[in-house]
Amino acid sequence: MLNTKDLEKTLWATADKLRNNMDAAEYKHVVLGLIFLKYISDAFDELYNKLKGDPLSDPEDKDEYLAENVFFVPPTARWQYLQHERAKLPSIGKDIDDAMEAIEKENPNLKGVLPKDYARPALDKKRLGELVDMIGNVGFNQQGHSSKDLLGRVYEYFLGMFADAEGKRGGQFYTPQSIVKLLVEMLEPYSGRIYDGCCGSGGMFVQSEKFLDAHGGRIGDIAVYGQESNPTTYKLCKMNLAIRGIDAKIELGDTFHADKHKDLKVDYILANPPFNISDWGGESLQDSHLWRYGIPPVGNANYGWLQLFINKLNPSGTAGIVLANGSMTTNSGNEGEIRKAMIQEGVVDCMVALPTQLFFNTQIPACLWFLARNRKNHPPSSRAGKFRDRSNEILFIDARKIGTMTSRKNKAFTDDDIAKITNAYHSWRNKDGKYEDVAGFCKAATIAEVEANNFVLTPGRYVGTEEVEDDGIPFEEKVNAIAAELKEQFEQSNELQIKIKENLLRVGIKI
Repeated sequence: MLNTKDLEKTLWATADKLRNNMDAAEYKHVVLGLIFLKYISDAFDELYNKLKGDPLSDPEDKDEYLAENVFFVPPTARWQYLQHERAKLPSIGKDIDDAMEAIEKENPNLKGVLPKDYARPALDKKRLGELVDMIGNVGFNQQGHSSKDLLGRVYEYFLGMFADAEGKRGGQFYTPQSIVKLLVEMLEPYSGRIYDGCCGSGGMFVQSEKFLDAHGGRIGDIAVYGQESNPTTYKLCKMNLAIRGIDAKIELGDTFHADKHKDLKVDYILANPPFNISDWGGESLQDSHLWRYGIPPVGNANYGWLQLFINKLNPSGTAGIVLANGSMTTNSGNEGEIRKAMIQEGVVDCMVALPTQLFFNTQIPACLWFLARNRKNHPPSSRAGKFRDRSNEILFIDARKIGTMTSRKNKAFTDDDIAKITNAYHSWRNKDGKYEDVAGFCKAATIAEVEANNFVLTPGRYVGTEEVEDDGIPFEEKVNAIAAELKEQFEQSNELQIKIKENLLRVGIKI
């Protein structure tokens, strides 16, 4: 019998083989939609069989499933019917589309979420039928694993593999698991409201649920709120959270310009906003109430995200945010003054420099910002009561030399790496902690020291690993990364020019 990791790899290898020449970005929705369909069908079957054995219950009564928070699956949408009666037929694509439509009709909270494009001619129906067989037959009834847990793991594993296969585009919906796990372990979201204003496929929320489970908590102790601007990624997120049984309020829209949680104040924020985004519409937000520390430049949203998130925190809230390394040192477009104001007001708690190669989508080195609204811990809140007054310090952690290569091009933190970073933060932050500076790794610097360093927040400046500012990327890698970026921009520019010409020709204008 395969263990879970081998099962994941076997499923991926089989699914990837069936992909044929289809682009990974497109195929992702085909596979993940089927995994989700299998999940809700299995959950339905489990309750159906239980109700069938009860003479007082009707297994076809939709209310029975509503009462147990299980999606109701109509007969023609059930996996057994699709796999055993339809998978070998050329109509399997339409059958799956009809199944998705029927499920959305019976379950309004899934309306507009499920993929319904399986009947398109470009999708090989023989391979689609094989994919249905593969997902239906391999390992989901393994002893010692519930279907929900196993399907949840497979869905999450496939998200990561598709992000890797897509490269640059993949990072738009997926934050590598070890980074998410580090953020969650650092912040310890045991109870309260959790928010992510650029939530991608929902990995931050899934990891928070795992954290609770590992520490004996209950998913009902946290309330989850999120927003995602990309419609297809939003659907991935909704399915991901539904598989996990996480009841989340996820909204579709641009968080800066159409905030769907405008008045929300939360206990925790975990977020990985897109790095250095320039087309965020900052020019129309010049007088926004969000800019407590200064107006961010229209050409870079990094300090827009930081201030938006601070605005969402309640008086004792904490946040962990992934940003590009440049955010720690930049002085362009008022960013240096904003950073200075944030430091002087005391909301910057801890900075972590990350190693390169952690992300699928970029070689830009990244860092973690940990923000806290109540660093004095006065008056002590019930949640923050274990924390000490650290308002005159910022903890710097240099984790650039930590991590293990998981493939030729990617690195990840091990559980020991995560524990090392987390323990440094907790021992510094907690009243009963026995924190000590470690040369080359961590340093608790005073605000006066940070001011003497011109409010630069690069950990290497403080922990003693470097005299000269170093972003951690070899020169050759920088050149290759810049060349790749320029190539992509050139290709996008050509595509845009072609589209413009086509549109002009449609209205009779020749150029």
